[in-house]
Amino acid sequence: MLNLNPEYIREIIGVVNASPFPDHMSMRLSEVALDKAVLELKTDRCHLQLFGNVHGGVLATIIDAATFWAAFMRIPEESGLVNIDLKLNYLKPVKDGMLIAEGRAIHSGNLISYAEATVYNESRQTVAHGTSTLVTLQGKGLKLHSRKFLDS
Repeated sequence: MLNLNPEYIREIIGVVNASPFPDHMSMRLSEVALDKAVLELKTDRCHLQLFGNVHGGVLATIIDAATFWAAFMRIPEESGLVNIDLKLNYLKPVKDGMLIAEGRAIHSGNLISYAEATVYNESRQTVAHGTSTLVTLQGKGLKLHSRKFLDS
C-alpha cells in the first residue's frame, strides 16, 4: 500500500498556491491525495465574460488543474504531467461565488493517465464536468525537499 508523506502534501499545496498562475486566477489547491484533488476558485469581476457569467475558460482551467493534481500522486516522483486532451461540458451558468472542483484519477499508468473533474457552485450544484488525458514526462518533476511516500 502507498503511504503519502503529509509533509510532501503540505509542500505541494504550498508550492502550487504560491505559483503565479493559480494566484492570478484566485484559485487554490485545498486538498491532494492518491487519485483525488480539490481546488477552489473565488470568482471575481475579472472571471466574467461579456454577459456577466463566469467565462468558460475559467471553468476549463479549474477542471484542467483538478484532473492534473488527481493523477499526479501516482506518477514517479521524478516525473511531471502534461495535459494532452481536455473535454468538458458546461452545465449551468455561474454569476459569482466560490467554485469547487473535485478531481478523480480514473487510470494512472506509466505513460498515460486519465482523470475527471466536477465543478460545483456554493450551493453544491454541478456547473461543469470534464475529463483529461495526461502524459507522464519523465525527469520533469517538482524539486521538493520532502519525499512523496513514507516507507511502508
